[in-house]
Amino acid sequence: MLMQSHPTTLSGWLSLLETMHPKAIDMGLERVAQVKDRLGIHFDCPVIIVGGTNGKGSTCAMLEAILMQAGYRVGVYTSPHLIDFNERARVHGEPATDDALVNQFAAVEEKRGDVSLTYFEFTTLAIMRLFAQSGLDAVILEVGLGGRLDAVNVIDADVAIVTSVDIDHTEYLGDTREKIGFEKAGIFRPGRTAICGDPVPPQSLIDHAKAIGADLWLFGHDFNYSGDKQQWNYGGRAQRRNSLGYPALRGANQLLNASAVLAALEALRDRLPVGAQEVRTGLALVDLPGRFQVLPGRPAIVLDVAHNPHAAATLAQNLDNMGFHPYTYAVFGAMQDKDIDGIIAHLKDRVDHWCLTDLPLPRAASADYIRKKLADAGIVPCTEAGKECTVETFDTPATAFENARSRAGENDRIAVFGSFLTVAGVMEARRAEGQR
Repeated sequence: MLMQSHPTTLSGWLSLLETMHPKAIDMGLERVAQVKDRLGIHFDCPVIIVGGTNGKGSTCAMLEAILMQAGYRVGVYTSPHLIDFNERARVHGEPATDDALVNQFAAVEEKRGDVSLTYFEFTTLAIMRLFAQSGLDAVILEVGLGGRLDAVNVIDADVAIVTSVDIDHTEYLGDTREKIGFEKAGIFRPGRTAICGDPVPPQSLIDHAKAIGADLWLFGHDFNYSGDKQQWNYGGRAQRRNSLGYPALRGANQLLNASAVLAALEALRDRLPVGAQEVRTGLALVDLPGRFQVLPGRPAIVLDVAHNPHAAATLAQNLDNMGFHPYTYAVFGAMQDKDIDGIIAHLKDRVDHWCLTDLPLPRAASADYIRKKLADAGIVPCTEAGKECTVETFDTPATAFENARSRAGENDRIAVFGSFLTVAGVMEARRAEGQR
């Protein structure tokens, strides 16, 4: 239904968009493509689309940091946001203003006619139109869900990156890596560069790339990395980059992500040349909140939006690499449709005290539901010789975090993980306290 009058504020638009379409997720490109054409959205600069189960945000952030160091004007679209919607659209390193977004929302509404769009589809089109009008040298677009039928895929990427393929969103993408790999490979295009950073790519992804005639770059075959504790080296088809410092983003998988980034830049070197020092500086300065983000001070506080088993396994490895902490407190909340059993399986041996939280969405798992999942995994409150375990439930991430912080010693560790809403709730609480 066409709106009779437009909201005048960003919050007004976002509230309205949440109710405009009967489904929160409605996979398919026909409606989005129709409105995109009406809006005349097109890009004259290189477009990089980034998909994958995990690692998308880190990959986008590294691409952005390196290209900006090289002097390029870059637009980056990511989702979801942690605190402010504006985080989803960055133009030359700065979040889009409320006014800029409101103007683009009005333009989409004017052109969509009787085409019904979801919140994600509507906002994606608005941000794409903003980028198309911003005189950019490069555009980086993160896939929201899957790839083949995601709204971002109405754009033909010059380079498409699939970071990793694992089990998530099974109700939309399928319940095997082969099915999910095919969906993610849908962002590849004939004759254009298709990069897969997963060391063990599904055969379905490889087969689809070959079937459409994409130029497929595989980790371990077309590009790779090597290194030691001090530095690392990238090797591609025709380009080497040596003596690189580790990315500022912490975590075991960041060299895989960084290698895919450098493969993309190698593929675009004729259109977007980037020097060695610009790569080093970009990797040193890259910043992405909520991805194994270790806050300064004591006790150690880790923020990580690990919300599926693949990400939980990486978080577990990263926690192991942090060194000894007498006790680890977990602030954990998740969506009901996530593999909560799989997440718990990877982290149950690393956590002593569980602070479980409700989340402010209907599809969120309740803290009590997660408590029962912990019990199923053998995690119950106990006090034994050499072992202490507690499990408590809270109404909000802020209260769960405050409880953990009140009990943790200065040498202990607090890991905040799960849904974006879990991490965002703690970040907002800390911001309200005036902390950084």
